[in-house]
Amino acid sequence: MSTSVWGLGWRTLWRDLRAGELRLLIVAVTLAVAALTAVGFFADRLNGGLARDARQLLGGDAVVSSDNPTPQAFVDKARALGLQAVTTIGFPTMARASEAQGGGSRLVALKVVGAGYPLRGNLQVAAQPDGPASATREIPPPGEAWVDASLLEALALKPGAALLLGDSRLRIGRIIVVEPDRGAGFMSFAPRVMLNQADLEATHLVQPASRLTYRFAVAGDDKPVAAFVRWALQEVKNPAIRGVRIESLESGRPEMRQTLDRAGKFLNLVALLAALLSAVAVALGARGFAASHLDDCAMLRVLGQSQRTIALAYAFEFALIGLFASLLGVAAGFGVHFLFVLLLAGLVESSLPAATLWPAGFGIGMGLTLLFAFGLPPVLQLAQVPPLRVIRRDVGNLKPASVAVLAVGVVGFAALLLAASSDLLLGLIAVGGFAGAVLVFAALSWLAVKLLRRSVNESTAPRWMVLATRQISARPAYAVVQVSALSVGLLALMLLVLLRTDLIASWRRATPPDAPNRFVINVMPEQNAAFQKALRDAGVAKFDWYPMIRGRLIAVNGKTVSPEDYAEDRARRLVDREFNLSATPVQPPHNQVVAGRWQPEEKGGLSVEEGLAKTLGLKLGDSLRFDIAGAPTDAKITSLRKVDWGSMRANFFVIYPVSELADVPVTYMSAFHAPDRKGFDNALVRAFPNITNVDMTSTLNQVQGVLDKVIRAVEFLFAFTLAAGVVVLFAAVTATREERAREYAIMRAVGARGSLLRQVQRAELVGVGLLAGFLASVVAGCVGWALAKYVFDFEWTASPLLPLFGSLAGALLALAAGWWGLREVLNRPVVETLRRAAE
Repeated sequence: MSTSVWGLGWRTLWRDLRAGELRLLIVAVTLAVAALTAVGFFADRLNGGLARDARQLLGGDAVVSSDNPTPQAFVDKARALGLQAVTTIGFPTMARASEAQGGGSRLVALKVVGAGYPLRGNLQVAAQPDGPASATREIPPPGEAWVDASLLEALALKPGAALLLGDSRLRIGRIIVVEPDRGAGFMSFAPRVMLNQADLEATHLVQPASRLTYRFAVAGDDKPVAAFVRWALQEVKNPAIRGVRIESLESGRPEMRQTLDRAGKFLNLVALLAALLSAVAVALGARGFAASHLDDCAMLRVLGQSQRTIALAYAFEFALIGLFASLLGVAAGFGVHFLFVLLLAGLVESSLPAATLWPAGFGIGMGLTLLFAFGLPPVLQLAQVPPLRVIRRDVGNLKPASVAVLAVGVVGFAALLLAASSDLLLGLIAVGGFAGAVLVFAALSWLAVKLLRRSVNESTAPRWMVLATRQISARPAYAVVQVSALSVGLLALMLLVLLRTDLIASWRRATPPDAPNRFVINVMPEQNAAFQKALRDAGVAKFDWYPMIRGRLIAVNGKTVSPEDYAEDRARRLVDREFNLSATPVQPPHNQVVAGRWQPEEKGGLSVEEGLAKTLGLKLGDSLRFDIAGAPTDAKITSLRKVDWGSMRANFFVIYPVSELADVPVTYMSAFHAPDRKGFDNALVRAFPNITNVDMTSTLNQVQGVLDKVIRAVEFLFAFTLAAGVVVLFAAVTATREERAREYAIMRAVGARGSLLRQVQRAELVGVGLLAGFLASVVAGCVGWALAKYVFDFEWTASPLLPLFGSLAGALLALAAGWWGLREVLNRPVVETLRRAAE
């Protein structure tokens, strides 16, 4: 007999499809590719939308930000490249109501704009504070100011009323609803006042010592913008250029970056778990597929087919199946990602751009990698089946494992997880955790099988327990494979449950709904008692309270420092400005000491935020000298702290661990969650007119909104992973179905009753499930802790009852999967089973 590889491959493919032997492989690959591409398509569109919206958030394609008027060289370069340009000026100042309107005052963030603003995006304005918003490309006309609605409430004003700014009297025109390039600086949270550039001089607010921020925005085609950014980044390195920073797309919405990064990691992790479960299902399904084709391949060898032809035919068959299942998964993932778009609507300002073809190509490649790395190795053993198997059924069986198969599987496993994770650290933790888990599962299950036979006393134990013990210990290699596969599947499912419960709960705790939404600064020392009483009377029971001390770093270890001593732009800016220092003997609860020791009331000690220390090259024991109101103060770094900047709490780079610093000017700040009561902010500012009250409600609501949307998406993706987990459990339990059928048939032939065999089956499944669940829960706790600490960056502790719940869940799931997959084994006629074994 001689036939081509392609002809043999087509015939075996058609036969296996009709027999349903490829069903498990197709389902597993389709689920994995659908989960990965659903996340991939959405992430691709989301990244495109964020990149587009970042231009609006900047007000242009790139921005030159400076403390002085933009150097003429930047203006000339933009003009030479044919770029559009516009300059805005921003600075804090006081806005006032007229005496006839109550004479109230409020710190505002003033923004001066000119014709052409904004270059990207649109302003959205309304005629009344609660009126409908409309997009506009206009700017305030001369003599008119556009303001935030919160300023009207604070000053008890209405549209059309007069607003006093410096020496000018301006009419309040429209209400600003959306300002695309507002940014995330601290002063951006003060109420906005926007006026025409023609009105600035008459206010007389700009004086020689004024601290202004100039933003020179440019827009145009991608190539000239990229050329301008490259030139500008080189230009700012010139020592003659001071206080100039270049902002591009990467700097859009930094206050949302941590939340969006975590969101992407959560979705990638859930998709990764689905791919992992599918890999286990493919490996088990392929082994069952190969076991059912041993006799067929032996006959092909007898008829003259070469090993090479058989191997290539099965590789061709698997390539077609992999391509079909991958395309099916890509189509399903593309459809599912539209649900993500609905669930996560609002992460970008407008509709998402169309997806690229990259996620589809990635999904097809992942499906083929999955099938070839995990499915093909056991199937290729069919080419080595000897012709002698036709008359001797005891030869040519599949090997439990081989070095080549193990190597291919491990390489494919690592490549799959690293590619699916889209994050190196996440991928490394997953690869290391699961690779180590497989070895641990195999070793411990082998040890458990060895101990099982010795621990059961056959003379006193019930018959069903004796038979179940013999069933497991008679096939130690298969028992190890089954327990290990079941453990890996349960590990992924438990991690998914932890992701859905403990990890998400920890994420919520990182930014809880009652997080501070007000930051109040400039509280004078003599106002401390009255201000705190005012908060308590308003129902604010918990609030942060810290002194604020302005100081400039002037020396490190006795050596004077200046911006020129540092190459990094951030380090230069830090040294070039004053720090907000604080003093408290109590370690802030949301700050973790990562080096050194926090010693209350330690004179001459300093606690420094670890990121600042890294940027400035500081370490424990270094002596820092700060100029505080003209007086130098020296102290040594005695601890380094990790600060959770996303906690929405009062945080400081540098803290003195003492109750107070003597003879230094100090004001106080407070952070608290304001009561939901109309007029609270206005009453507080009227009682303490000197304070600056910053409302963070919109930012906090936006972070919470993103969190809620991502959690809904994770819960939806849970369905894919759960389906993959069910497939794995079914494949793991039914991997030795034919061997069980023959053994049960023999026992029934010698007189064993069906009730006894059902007890044996249940005991075996429960034992395997208990062991697999216990091992999986222990490893899941360790991997979950590593993910929370090193990837998602928040505290997380698993319940001590996790091993107990994991063991019980493993037993129940194994029992359920066994009932479904093995129920026909006990009902099959004995004669039929023995005839199959003899064929």
